[in-house]
Amino acid sequence: MQELKQFFATGDRFACHSGVELVEVGPGWAKASMMIMPFHFNGARTVHGGAIFTLADFAFAVASNSHGNLAMGINTSVSFVKAAVSGTLYADARELSRNAKLATYSVMITDDAGDTVAIFQGMVYRKKEPLIPSKS
Repeated sequence: MQELKQFFATGDRFACHSGVELVEVGPGWAKASMMIMPFHFNGARTVHGGAIFTLADFAFAVASNSHGNLAMGINTSVSFVKAAVSGTLYADARELSRNAKLATYSVMITDDAGDTVAIFQGMVYRKKEPLIPSKS
């Protein structure tokens, strides 16, 4: 898991640029966080839906790739249920189902108080190739 953690901590440049950090990872699950910064706000002075989606999508990517094979998102949806305006947001991604080719995940995005900010669901196509190529 350490190699996977390192891969995503430095390899996902958009998530890094957006301030998303990987907190924990295990087989089929991942937790990430994002401290809300001024550049995350939209015109209504709440966290932009795209920033929340980026946090959720990153946790989804880590969880779905945690088994070692490359997994690529093929469908996602997000429901925004509460505005976020300060503090830190957290994404907790959990595997719901997995077979040789497809897997589904649910990601809960919460704020510092533990309140749900958004609910994300995603499906991946699981490729045969390894996520991290061997060094041989």
